[in-house]
Amino acid sequence: MSKKAFIFDLDGVIVDTAKYHFLAWKKLANSIGVDFSEVQNEQLKGVSRVKSLEKILAWGNKSISEDEFMELMALKNDDYLSYINKMDENEILPDVTKILDFLIQNNQPIALGSASKNAREILKKVNLFKKFDTIVDGNDVTKAKPNPEVFLKAAKQLNCLPKDCIVFEDSLAGVKAANIASMISVGIGEKSVLKEADYVFNDFTEVSTEFLKELINK
Repeated sequence: MSKKAFIFDLDGVIVDTAKYHFLAWKKLANSIGVDFSEVQNEQLKGVSRVKSLEKILAWGNKSISEDEFMELMALKNDDYLSYINKMDENEILPDVTKILDFLIQNNQPIALGSASKNAREILKKVNLFKKFDTIVDGNDVTKAKPNPEVFLKAAKQLNCLPKDCIVFEDSLAGVKAANIASMISVGIGEKSVLKEADYVFNDFTEVSTEFLKELINK
């Protein structure tokens, strides 16, 4: 069997921390008098904390000082961390472990490519940390998706050419980043949202080992 590199986003792909981001952002937005919906939350997927807060302020037509901005970012992160501190293996999305184990058994290198600055902590909480050969997260990059920096760094660390990388993403920004990097993009979620991906599945229960073998042998 030939060798490819498999790069996974975290939020909404490995674990459903998106719900915790939504709760934390909603609490923050409401505290400054801005309405915040699940539709708006979709637009923050794969986006850095700074850019997310900038979007929320723009939606509410709000202007705050730099000190207030930094304080709000810290409050949001503290709120989010209070949720993820309670995470365990039950938070892993269906069949994710099965997919990772199949790739490991077939000697395929695996990376995490996430905008989250808490990625390592989350993977440890759900006992998946050791399954990844390398982790590139928000602490390692300066450019947010759709810039492909996070995926290109992961590919480099796995010593793999971009064209031989397969990216699993649940956000449009992440799919765009994979496409810009000339990687194969696999969307996990709604086809109507992720239509730019090369392949789309609702979740990993629909991803067969036969499909993975096809990707590996492409």
